[in-house]
Amino acid sequence: MLLIKAKDIYVEFLGHGVLDIEQLELYEFDRIGLIGANGAGKSTLLKALLGKIPLQHGKIARKGAFTYIPQLEEAVTQNQVHVETMSGGEETRLKIAQALSGEVHGIFADEPTSHLDREGINFLVNRLKHYSGALLIISHDRYFLDQVIDKIWELKEGKITEYWGSYTDYLAQKEEERKSQAAEYKQYVVERERLEQAIEEKKSQARKLDQKAKGADRKNSTDGGGRLGHQKSQGSKQQKLHNAAKSMERRIKALGEVTAPEAIRSVQFRQSKALELHNPFPVVGNEISKWFGDKLIFDNVSFQFPLGGKIAITGANGGGKTTLFNMIRDRECGITLSPKAEIGYFVQTGYKFARNQNVMAFMQDNCEYQVSDIRAVLASMGFTHHDIRKDLSVLSGGEIIKLQLAKLLLGRYNILLLDEPSNFLDISAVEALETMMRNYLGTIVFISHDAYLLGSVADQVYDVSDGRIVRLK
Repeated sequence: MLLIKAKDIYVEFLGHGVLDIEQLELYEFDRIGLIGANGAGKSTLLKALLGKIPLQHGKIARKGAFTYIPQLEEAVTQNQVHVETMSGGEETRLKIAQALSGEVHGIFADEPTSHLDREGINFLVNRLKHYSGALLIISHDRYFLDQVIDKIWELKEGKITEYWGSYTDYLAQKEEERKSQAAEYKQYVVERERLEQAIEEKKSQARKLDQKAKGADRKNSTDGGGRLGHQKSQGSKQQKLHNAAKSMERRIKALGEVTAPEAIRSVQFRQSKALELHNPFPVVGNEISKWFGDKLIFDNVSFQFPLGGKIAITGANGGGKTTLFNMIRDRECGITLSPKAEIGYFVQTGYKFARNQNVMAFMQDNCEYQVSDIRAVLASMGFTHHDIRKDLSVLSGGEIIKLQLAKLLLGRYNILLLDEPSNFLDISAVEALETMMRNYLGTIVFISHDAYLLGSVADQVYDVSDGRIVRLK
């Protein structure tokens, strides 16, 4: 059964087109992952299909009932939750439980795995696998997408491209597209260069004939004779050469413009001599105990985090991961840091910035890297040359998070504490973040439940639960 049919959908924001979709159809057994860059309009599309925002143009026909699971931050702003008594993970679980308990034909969810621990993600995967209605889910979690969906909608420049299969299948198809584009571009460059060289040869031959004809004209005028037949012959040859050159120029124009595959830009991280740490274990915990009221968080735990290590902290929601971060940041009793430690701390809430400041000015503030390095980092995180001139006030939440992370990686720090850095990032930005975290010269301690991120970046993995910190890897 066709549940939603959208036609000629157009939505703009601040004068810029966000959605420009000719037709979309959602059927009762569809299980679709909606992916795209931060700010591409994914959340806007979900709300448009559900009738939660007005359309500038277009028509949407709906049959059946739907449940919408918004991002937790959106739910908070709408006063739909009680954050003073529940953690982010607990609140997300509540919203999901409410959605699954309803008798609806489809579930629309915006980043449902954010704030969930691994147990919560696996629980959600199991429930959605057995859900019989339609699913349309925005997610950055590659493991989750592989487990739950069988179709990808890629939203780019306002348009939807459909790919059948899991997220891994989508990646394989994108790689084939990239290879095909690279081969097409290579063939285009070779043919264009061949034609341009041939044009230059024809024009060079024509110039030589022209010079020869002028020389003959001067000789004839001196001799007082004429060689009209010879001049006509030379002129005819020149015209043929010019015609051949013009023909090849038309062939170049007919080739059109074939774009090169997107280049992957990288930055070489460096560290000021003044910020170098020589302690082999710049972060040490020695027999730490911590209570919140009558709840024991840590019970006489010890650890040593190595210099330059990429240390992952995982565990159930409420187990004490963020508490550990705060203790390290605040150098609480039992925590020993290297004397030259400079800590950069990433948290997804409470960031402050001048909203009328533009992206590049924000990045350059207190940063020792060259503009070219900053541009390379921003490009790898999905910012275009147009984006870097934007004011922060027009950026999406995901784009702001990307900027925070980029600024930390380029900041004057040697130890980074990152609390769920991949939450709310688009997938390409998560992959870029993985690369940058691996290449970062300093020490990174990060909280994450992203299985791909853990496998790609972490040198060591610690589980925080039941008052203990246990090394798993």
